[in-house]
Amino acid sequence: MAATVRRQRPRRLACWAVLAVLLADLLPLSDTLAVMSVDLGSESMKVAIVKPGVPMEIVLNKESRRKTPVTVTLKENERFFGDSAASMAIKNPKATLRYFQHLLGKQEGNPHVALYGARFPEHELGFDPQRQTVHFQISPQLQFSPEEVLGMVLNYSRSLAEDFAEQPIKDAVITVPAFFNQAERRAVLQAARMAGLKVLQLINDNTATALSYGVFRRKDINTTAQNVMFYDMGSGSTVCTIVTYQTVKTKEAGMQPQLQIRGVGFDRTLGGLEMELRLREHLARLFNEQRKGQRAKDVRENPRAMAKLLREANRLKTVLSANADHMAQIEGLMDDVDFKAKVTRAEFEELCADLFERVPGPVQQALQSAEMNLDEIEQVILVGGATRVPKVQEVLLKAVGKEELGKNVNADEAAAMGAVYQAAALSKAFKVKPFVVRDAVIYPILVEFTREVEEEPGVRSLKHNKRVLFSRMGPYPQRKVITFNRYNHDFNFHINYGDLGFLGPEDLRVFGSQNLTTVKLKGVGESFKKYPDYESKGIKAHFNLDESGVLSLIKVESVFETLVEDSPEEESTLTKLGNTISSLFGGGTTPDAKENGTDSVQEEEESPAEGSKDEPGEQAELKEEAEAPVEDTSQPPPTEPKEDAAPEEEKAAEKEKEEKSEAQKPSEKKEAGSEPVPPAPEEEKKQKPARKQRMVEEIGVELMVLDLPDLPEDELARSAQKLQDLTLRDLEKQEREKAANSLEAFIFETQDKLYQPEYQEVSTEEQREEISGRLSAASTWLEDEGFGATTVMLKEKLTELRKLCHGLFFRVEERKKWPERLSALDNLLNHSSMFLKGARLIPEMDQIFTEVEMTTLEKVINETWAWKNATMAEQAKLPATEKPVLLSKDIEAKMMALDREVQYLLNKAKFAKPRPRPKDKNGTRAEPPLNASDQAEKVIPPPGETEDAKPISEPEKETRSEPTDAEPLELGGPGAEPEQKEPPTGQKPTLKNDEL
Repeated sequence: MAATVRRQRPRRLACWAVLAVLLADLLPLSDTLAVMSVDLGSESMKVAIVKPGVPMEIVLNKESRRKTPVTVTLKENERFFGDSAASMAIKNPKATLRYFQHLLGKQEGNPHVALYGARFPEHELGFDPQRQTVHFQISPQLQFSPEEVLGMVLNYSRSLAEDFAEQPIKDAVITVPAFFNQAERRAVLQAARMAGLKVLQLINDNTATALSYGVFRRKDINTTAQNVMFYDMGSGSTVCTIVTYQTVKTKEAGMQPQLQIRGVGFDRTLGGLEMELRLREHLARLFNEQRKGQRAKDVRENPRAMAKLLREANRLKTVLSANADHMAQIEGLMDDVDFKAKVTRAEFEELCADLFERVPGPVQQALQSAEMNLDEIEQVILVGGATRVPKVQEVLLKAVGKEELGKNVNADEAAAMGAVYQAAALSKAFKVKPFVVRDAVIYPILVEFTREVEEEPGVRSLKHNKRVLFSRMGPYPQRKVITFNRYNHDFNFHINYGDLGFLGPEDLRVFGSQNLTTVKLKGVGESFKKYPDYESKGIKAHFNLDESGVLSLIKVESVFETLVEDSPEEESTLTKLGNTISSLFGGGTTPDAKENGTDSVQEEEESPAEGSKDEPGEQAELKEEAEAPVEDTSQPPPTEPKEDAAPEEEKAAEKEKEEKSEAQKPSEKKEAGSEPVPPAPEEEKKQKPARKQRMVEEIGVELMVLDLPDLPEDELARSAQKLQDLTLRDLEKQEREKAANSLEAFIFETQDKLYQPEYQEVSTEEQREEISGRLSAASTWLEDEGFGATTVMLKEKLTELRKLCHGLFFRVEERKKWPERLSALDNLLNHSSMFLKGARLIPEMDQIFTEVEMTTLEKVINETWAWKNATMAEQAKLPATEKPVLLSKDIEAKMMALDREVQYLLNKAKFAKPRPRPKDKNGTRAEPPLNASDQAEKVIPPPGETEDAKPISEPEKETRSEPTDAEPLELGGPGAEPEQKEPPTGQKPTLKNDEL
């Protein structure tokens, strides 16, 4: 057995080492077990979380609602969010900000900025002279950019999620409209940074909805492609998406379901808000007509009245979706004049007739971008709150030509649920079933550059080139590499949007700048001077379009190659081992990792058509980027073949590989321990082929952002600090309000208790008068000076009053506890006495308790009876207004001490091993009488333990029996049987009675 243990010990140590490594990886994740998603709608947001035990749950806000208005009220000394801010829109419309997401990434001349000003004239908009962006001018002291306001909302959403999850949350997935361009997406990321959120991904809301739909219908997805159209009309915009579902084979997990965005169409301003604004204008006109003869002021000039009308228009739109007509009514709309008017659904549809005509537009755009027709669409599913308008459904049903529209998803929460599933998949703290998501590029991106060409001898001219980097409806995330072949000096190139002809003229104005970035390269000439003997393989620019749809230039490199001869010496074993390990971890190179130059920007190539689908060369460059090895001069990768010489280079590389492998066979055999085989004469005469050595020089990059400059780091830090200060101020205010409420509640509750009989019984008239006077003084202080009191002063006042009333409350509480505690003590004393009496009646041969143990229990019982009687007698002599001597904590202590003694004996009886009986004349042996000490050593191990297991150890203070001359000490180890003694001469065997 010992040898077996020694053999297993190294394995145990190895297991513990692996476990330690796993714990080292898991411990940093303890504060990131919960992740969240925020579905940022124009009007309201939905927050969802995933945490252990709570899979994909929508967060309830403080009003126990599942969606929260995206509204912020900013005052000098306080902020309001959600429903509280929405209610403040009536009282203070100028300080209440709504629909501010429409201003993200917009500059001063953008039509959406003018549209926002027309819709909400109560807001004063200012402009940043450097970035030409918008900010809200609430007061001379309060100025906030849309990014800062969005950061406040994101911070508030995190607080809701943390309260719901009961733990900190830092990781989030945020939904954005599919039509957001690069500037708008970067603005959302900057807002998240201000809020201190780690954005795992910006996911398009239509993609999140499609993911939610697919996750809950995994079993219905198979290898047959299913095309589903999602029509999402929300409050601010409309997006139509065509999604293809089918199972595909993946390298990691085999066959898995996949969704692919095939087509997208949108309308930036078609939504429920525009309908509500039409209704508001209609109600304002009706109210003006009712007061036409009174020379009254136009209601449109009153921001509060217009805020009331907008809220009523929102309610009216909802009611008219289910009713043919409804009565709009507002009490005290303006100048204490009530408003009441009947509005029919027909009037509403007439007001929004031009809006309903725009409903089929996104459908046609989506079909065109997907290059599909309506017959290929299996189902059209409605998403978004505005799709509940009957006229929208009627027009859409006619446009798609289906029998019915699908309503089998939660129109409000589908995007939030899909986003939180993606958050769990991206988080390292959860493992979810894979679901492949292939999103699509809405706006194509290309690279433009100018180079000199010599069309005729001696005549040089400039030629403008365009290369599509990410084509329209191409999948992302992905990486691309563009190679510039004929540059040996510093040069510039431009990253711009591609063909945006699918956008209308107004949409192009809203879109903003079509130029993204100008890239200036520095150090190209120096790299050529550094490697004059090497052949240039071009300047390679690595681009990444990440999961959030944000483009970035990773790096620019100048690549050179040359031919070098292999050294005749064999590589050492250590070198081979190092090369093998490097190849396993991506540090080495393989023949499969050679570069493909079909997508390179070659001088002799003409520019492909913009907006074309992904070409094979682009996919090859993507593969190259994903498998790009670490450059190693000791064993460089093969060179990148030119397009016109690719077949010859590949053949030469294959031949070189075969010759090299043949040359290495003798050495491999020698290393394996076989007899050395002398090489053939032909092999000795062969000269080893030259190999290609690659050198890479990183090129300096200077970026000039053209669409919308990002916030500088110092300004971003100041904005983050500003939001943090506001949050701390809000927390301090909440803490002060909590302290003031606690103080006020204590005063009122204590004043009421002074008149209750149970409190009057334990207090004198003087004591009650003193407490009442102090409470009245504190109440007066709270009303007069409490508004200016700090949180510390309020807490000190509450502590002072509690100390004053502590004795009174203590006496009442003790008297309430006495009956229950004393009854429990009496029951325990009675049961203990009965147990002791039964233990003493056990025959001596079957006795399992020692005399010391039973005497100890008897002593504790007697002491407890004596303490109870004496304490109760003393308490009876004391007046009720004095501090009692009979305390509940003392009763509990006596009960615990007595219960401990009884439990010790019960456990001993439970695990006692019955004694064997000594044999009689017929072959059985009766059990000899043993003393109590020997019997105490026999302990039956608990179920599941072997006989070798150590018996349960007794508490030190419970071990009272000691070996005496009459009680010899047994020396057997754990599990050893005590020596059996012969019964005394003439003694009869006892009857079988082993249990109490």
